[in-house]
Order: sequence, then C-alpha cells, then structure tokens
Amino acid sequence: MCYIARMRDPFAPPPSDARRQFRDLEATLLRCPRCADAVPVRKRLLLVLPDGDKFEYVCVRCSATCGTKIERPPPVSLRL
Repeated sequence: MCYIARMRDPFAPPPSDARRQFRDLEATLLRCPRCADAVPVRKRLLLVLPDGDKFEYVCVRCSATCGTKIERPPPVSLRL
C-alpha cells in the first residue's frame, strides 16, 4: 500500500488566519448615493458601543453617508 502525504504550502497563511486578514480593511473609495459615483470617503466615529466602535464613511464631496463599519476590539487573552 502506498500513502501520499500532502504538504501544505509553506508560504500560504494559516487556515485560521483567512478571516483575520480582512478584519482591518479600510475603505478609501465607496459609491456615494447622492453623487452616484465612486468617491473618496472619510472615516468618522459615529457611536461607541459595548461590542465595538461604529464608524461611518462620509463622502468628501457632499457629506452623504456611504457606509458603516463596526470595529470590534481584539479579544483579551487571560494569562496567569
């Protein structure tokens, strides 16, 4: 009987890291509902919530809200 061992690509990110790499993604261009075009946006703190901070992306041309994002704080690890 012959067994073939599959080796993982040493340069690939770990499987658990697949979602983490997009967690801190920042938008620079979003489609504005008023301008009807992709425009630069500013990130503005909207609310401080118990589960994280809610940010609003605002169009630099007309100040319309183009999107929101909740940034959750990193999990606290307890070490004794």
